[in-house]
Amino acid sequence: MVLALIIAIPLLVQTSKTDAHYEMMGTCRMICDPYSPKPSATALEVMQDLSAIPSPSFVTGNKGEPGRPGKPGPRGPPGVPGPPGPRGPPGDRGDTGKNGYPGLGGTARSETGEDPGSIIGGAKIAFYVGLKNPHEGYEVLRFDDVVTNLGNHYDPTTGKFTCQVSGIYYFTYHVLMRGGDGTSMWADLCKNGQVRASAIAQDADQNYDYASNSVVLHLDSGDEIYVKLDGGKAHGGNNNKYSTFSGFLLYPD
Repeated sequence: MVLALIIAIPLLVQTSKTDAHYEMMGTCRMICDPYSPKPSATALEVMQDLSAIPSPSFVTGNKGEPGRPGKPGPRGPPGVPGPPGPRGPPGDRGDTGKNGYPGLGGTARSETGEDPGSIIGGAKIAFYVGLKNPHEGYEVLRFDDVVTNLGNHYDPTTGKFTCQVSGIYYFTYHVLMRGGDGTSMWADLCKNGQVRASAIAQDADQNYDYASNSVVLHLDSGDEIYVKLDGGKAHGGNNNKYSTFSGFLLYPD
């Protein structure tokens, strides 16, 4: 019997038109199942098969505890300025300021009928003069081109201003040097023979230069103010006023 099975099995294998799957059951039993392999599926079919599978249902749990606060982020850019706010209430009254300078005198009449205010308190004293003719050496500059001479306290024949109302005065001068020979020029403003301001002009590869200065002085009645050369040459300007001298009363005593 066993010998018959051994001979019959190879004959069955050769005569079968389809492949077969054999599974041995024990020692004496053989089961022959036809095996038909399934053709390979494409990726799209696999995805469709997967999408057809129903998703599992999830059960919502309890809400967890709040997490820890995160770190502060970087500071953002400044925002657009807002509109001006409403005007605030008036502030407290400030302290009293310092007293001002004394005013000019009044117009009270004297026993003789003169107006002291117009003579002293309201005095208008000012002058502005130019230099027409050239000067040189060590001499007083006689500014002989008179433009303004309120009060007639400046004398063009001497080049001197004579104070008649004591007080504080301002003076300034500008003297054009006549160069071209390599020399320098010094110009001093003097009060009663004493120098109160100095200026120098130097001939450095040019023909002309300016010497200028200004002062604020207290003058008493009778004091004289003038500009004096201390060497060099001052250029006259005919009527062009290249060199000038001026002054005026700031505050009378």
